[in-house]
Formats: sequence, C-alpha cells, structure tokens
Amino acid sequence: MEKKEIINLAVIAHVDAGKSTLVDAFLNQSGVFRENEDVVDCVMDSNDLERERGITIYSKNCAIEHNGVKINIVDTPGHADFSSEVERVIKAVDSAILIVDAAEGPMPQTRFVLKKSLEKGIKPIVFINKIDKNNHRAEEVHDEILDLFIDLSADDEQLEFPVIYGIAVEGKAFYELDNESEDLEPLFETIINTVDSYPNLDDKDLQMQVYDLAYDDYLGRIGIGRVYQGTIKDGQQIEIYKRDGSIKKGKITKLSVYEGLNQNAAAEAHSGEIVSIAGISDISIGETVCEVSKVDPLPMIEIAEPTLAMYFLVNDSPFAGLEGEYLTTRHLKARLDRELEVNVGLRVEKADNTEAFKVSGRGELHLSILLENMRREGYEVSVSKPEVLMKTIDDKKHEPIEKVMVEVPEKYSGTVINKLNQRKGIMKSMLPDNNYVHLEYLVPTRGLIGFRSQFINDTSGEGTLIRSFHNYELFRGEVPQRNNGVLVSNQSGTAMSYALSNLEERGEMFIDPGTKVYEGMIIGLHNRDNDLAVNPCKNKKLTNVRASGSDDSISLAPPKKFTLETALEFINDDELVEITPEAIRLRKKIRNEKMRLRNSK
Repeated sequence: MEKKEIINLAVIAHVDAGKSTLVDAFLNQSGVFRENEDVVDCVMDSNDLERERGITIYSKNCAIEHNGVKINIVDTPGHADFSSEVERVIKAVDSAILIVDAAEGPMPQTRFVLKKSLEKGIKPIVFINKIDKNNHRAEEVHDEILDLFIDLSADDEQLEFPVIYGIAVEGKAFYELDNESEDLEPLFETIINTVDSYPNLDDKDLQMQVYDLAYDDYLGRIGIGRVYQGTIKDGQQIEIYKRDGSIKKGKITKLSVYEGLNQNAAAEAHSGEIVSIAGISDISIGETVCEVSKVDPLPMIEIAEPTLAMYFLVNDSPFAGLEGEYLTTRHLKARLDRELEVNVGLRVEKADNTEAFKVSGRGELHLSILLENMRREGYEVSVSKPEVLMKTIDDKKHEPIEKVMVEVPEKYSGTVINKLNQRKGIMKSMLPDNNYVHLEYLVPTRGLIGFRSQFINDTSGEGTLIRSFHNYELFRGEVPQRNNGVLVSNQSGTAMSYALSNLEERGEMFIDPGTKVYEGMIIGLHNRDNDLAVNPCKNKKLTNVRASGSDDSISLAPPKKFTLETALEFINDDELVEITPEAIRLRKKIRNEKMRLRNSK
C-alpha cells in the first residue's frame, strides 16, 4: 500500500449544528459516490434511530482524498450523553473542525468539545454554519467564539484559529461573509494549509492505540485506532498492553483502512493511518498494540464514569411473551454482554435479585437508546426508575451536577425558574433578549429526571433546554417527586369507553378504549396525590329499555401517549416501564392492590 500524506480530522459541535450535513458535503465533493448513486441525507447516520431522531449517536469514520492528501474524518455525537466518545476521538486526530450555528452561537456542548480539543493541544478550524438564516449574526458569533477560546485558556497559537463561513446543506464555504463560492474549496484549502500532515514514523517500532470498538458476528470484537508510529500488517503477531497493566500476545486476523464510507482490507497500514483490527477478542479502549517484545504503551485513555443507573428485569406481566421473542434472564444477559463489547460507557452488574441487572450509563438518552434498540430486536424487558449514582469524596456524599441552559419566552420564565429552584438548581445567569429570557443553571442530575416533559408543557413547546454534565458537588438534599398519584387497573380485560368516560373526571387517561389491560397496569394520572385502583373494563348494563339521547356515542378526550424517554421520566420508585416490540406500558412493581397496601405499611 502506497504511503500517502494523511490528515486525521474530527468534526465536533453541539447537537444539530450541522456535523453530519458537512460530512455529506465533503463526501459528495470528493467523488466518493457514483454519478447515478442514490445518496440519502446524513449518510453517516446509518443507524435507524439516528435517522429517526436526527442526531448522531455513534462516532463514525470515513476517508476522502483532496489534492493527493488523504483526510480521515470522524463524525462525532453532539449530545452530552455521548461526550465520552468525543473525548476519545480527540486524542486520535490532528485537528478538528468546530461547527457553530450562525444564529445560536456557542452552546454548552460546544464548550465541552472545544475544551477537550484545546487540552490536547489541537488548533481547531472554526466553521460558522447556516449563514443563510435570516436571523444569522455571524460576526457576533465570531466574537463569542473568541471569548470562549480565551475563557478556556487557549494558548496564543490556538487563538489564531482560522474561520470559515458556510452553508453545509448547500455544500458551500466562504473565506469572508461577502465572498462568492460554489463549493467547499475554501475549507479544503484551509485544512491542507493549516494542518500539518502526520510525520513519517514508519521506521520506528509499532504503536497503535484503540479509541473505539465495533462488533462483527463473524470477526468478533474489532478495535478501531490510530497508528502513531511504525507500520501494522495483516496477519502480524503482536503484543497488547492491557488496561490492567498486563501484556497479552495476539494476532491480527484482518486489517482494514477507510476509503470513502467503506472499510477495505489492507495488507499493511502506515503511521498516521486510522485502522480497524480483528482477532483480539478482549481488546478495549485505550490499549496499545505493539510489536512482540517491543511494548511501549501510550498513556491510557480514561473512560468517563456513568452517572445514572436503572434495573433491567425480566418481564413478568400477564402479557409476557405475547409480543416479544426474547424474554428470559439468559436472553437478557446475552444481549447486555453483547452491548458491552462496543459500548464502553456502559456498566452491567448482576443485582441481588437473580432476574435483574443493574445497568449504568451516562444519562437517560444513553440508556433509552439501548432499550429502544433491544425492543426493536424482539426483546421484552421491564425497567425501573432511573437513579443517580452518588460518589463519596472525603467521607461526604457527592452527586452529579449538570449545567442547564434554558431559553424561554419571557411570559413563561417565572414558572421555569420556580420549577428549577424547587429541584435544587442554582441560577448562574439570567439575560433578557427580544421577549426571551436566557437562563443558566447548575442543577443536580436527580432534579432533571422527569423535568423535560414538564418543561415542554410549561412553555407550550416554545422553550429550549440544553444540558451537559458539569461536575460532582455535595449532596443538595431531597428533590420533590411527582405530585400526582396514578389510576391503576384492578381488573384484567379490555378497556371500555363507558368505564373510561366515567374515569375522566378522576384524571387524565393513558389508554384508548379497546386496549388490553391487566391488574396493576397504570392507565391514567390521578387528579390527587394518591394512587387509585379503578376498573376500566366495566361496561354499561344492557336492558331492553332505550331512552332518546342517553345512548349516544361516548366522546373521550385523546389519551396521553408515552415515548420511552417520557415513560422513564414519569414513573416513581414503586413503578416499572414494561417495554415490548409492540408497546410501552406503565405498571406497578406489585400488581395486586392488597399486596401493595400491605407492603406500603
């Protein structure tokens, strides 16, 4: 394989700033696709969930060539729950393109990814995107980015960052706002002129560090990493410096490099290249691959600690097995073990209860993505309310705190401030801006569980809320739980319109007429603070007597429907979410009413 000049580049930004769209434009303008090839938008977001939600969940690699230089591009997630992926990627690249929305400006996650880049000594290229927006303020945003660099203690060289303006969706980049351009050539030129190609270190001993993992049913676990020095060959005997300090022998059974969107088999790869290797079944993040008897480990990559946990239990409801294919503890364990092969931010422990697993992750989204994938694969599982993982520092209890940035119409700001204060939040700043109020808070992660759906209701959907992990601080005391009780079915059967119409005055319904229910299933939200056992299966008694007007069709208010995330936010400690391929149901842990009362006493 011919040695080429190589530049490794990460694309980093806040969620929805245009990372995947810019990578699309890179691929389109570098001749990766055939002329007659049908190409979808955000082609790097290949996972079904990524397409549906419009976010990048997993960091992915591709490679393009421009003027004889090979550019390996890593598209990173923008959501705070996947920030540990960004940290690892930054270590393996020569530079980064920091994308900032020309209207929104720098956001909390922008600050996080930029901080990690600057700490690694990277000099980012700033791409101010979406300058075609009517409300763009590109020049102000440029000043805000400079202030952010100064605030993050960037050195003199990093403060001289190049700035390119652009419209990623149209594949255009400009040196100045008033320039004309039809393509990304200004950005390509800036990359090649400001980022040094990786030096030729082929003659040194092999050093390759793994920063990401993949899994293949035939090849097993695959390590993705960068060759820092030396060359790596297919079929080569190697030694791996493990996370625990031990050294293990192994053999590379398949070596691949990136070309366009594809991973192509290669006989060898040179220093600077991003490669994937198969053959080492237990390879993990941060481990160094070296030549036999020439082990020289690179500094270990730290993996971010989980902040949230929930219990995954075998589904024992009366409907178990009717909708899913995989139900048992054995199935559940096998699926979680498979997830651990690639999802290094996840922790799985066997609970005291033999049929439950304690699964810990970086946040609600991190865990709900796993659950959503499982239900689509045919699994049935019941999960408990998410609980925050505390730390003991200097013999005192500490909890994770998140930075929350909120933008709300002025008329709703009082309600939002009141709710955040109740949840032990501390206000850091409050800025009015064109009938909107911009709030910055530090809130315990506990206080934000269940807050998003409340926030949407309180602001009539007009507010935006962005959160990212800040640090661990002293425990701030108890946070109020859900104020209302629930309506719980005390019968098994089919929900009837007649019964639901009578129950509407008691609270808000979660089910339609005709829905199959069982004893202990939650069917609605009670108007009061206590739980109420009700019969949703009761039908009107049939008689031969009919009265004009009294037998008209019953009209019901539309029920509240739950997504997986809103269901996890809603439940209390004594409740579970039953997740199957066909449905998401809420239920009590103890289904029998008398047993629940006895247990509560």
